[in-house]
Amino acid sequence: MLSNESEKAESASVVESESQTCGPQPRYTTFSANGTKYTGEWQENKKHGKGTQIWKHSHAVYDGEWKCGKPDGFGTYSVQLPKTNAYKKKYCGEWKNGMKHGFGTLFYKTSDKYEGQWRENQRNGAGMMHYANGDIYEGEWMNDKIHGQGTLRLANGDWYEGSWKDGKKNGNGKFYYSAKGQLYDGFWVDGAPKFGTLSDFGKDEPPTPPEYRIPTLVDMQMVLEDARSAFKKKCQEPHAHSAT
Repeated sequence: MLSNESEKAESASVVESESQTCGPQPRYTTFSANGTKYTGEWQENKKHGKGTQIWKHSHAVYDGEWKCGKPDGFGTYSVQLPKTNAYKKKYCGEWKNGMKHGFGTLFYKTSDKYEGQWRENQRNGAGMMHYANGDIYEGEWMNDKIHGQGTLRLANGDWYEGSWKDGKKNGNGKFYYSAKGQLYDGFWVDGAPKFGTLSDFGKDEPPTPPEYRIPTLVDMQMVLEDARSAFKKKCQEPHAHSAT
């Protein structure tokens, strides 16, 4: 997001103020040919250390650590709101080679907020996503999508905990219907439940109890295993026919 603009700002710099001592690094305020302003530390004619850059056209601001001309370390990137000209944080956290990398918080235009691990500008690792509608996901991410083990708590009180792949429920998972006090425990494919069991999960007085209580199975795990085996066998049938 910042690397291209940062590289453009390297050329045709003009020193505005006298050199100041700031630790072992010199500190200057410079303007690039396109009007981008940088105030901070330098090393070998590149932004290096602590500094603040303001882009002329967007008025966006990065304030934090730099390395070899790019944001690297801890820093905050803020954007200017068009109507009020006030500044709003866009990202606050760790950077590497001009990209979000490490732990940081991203604030979206839609009031969504992600707080967690990043890798090369993508959500990767453990993180929590707060959605504007009140839903909250906490768990694993890969390549900017929910992937791995995690829990999604819906604004209405229901929640899902289990396995995810490419942003959808995939694999073993449990869905809790909070209002009814019921639990669906089963296997999911691309966000859709394929087989499982439905049972009461221990709420004595759910807000909207079902008309009939669900009978308890003798061995729910055995039922799930049988259903899983039947599902896998069914998925393999087309391949078996094509091979003959």
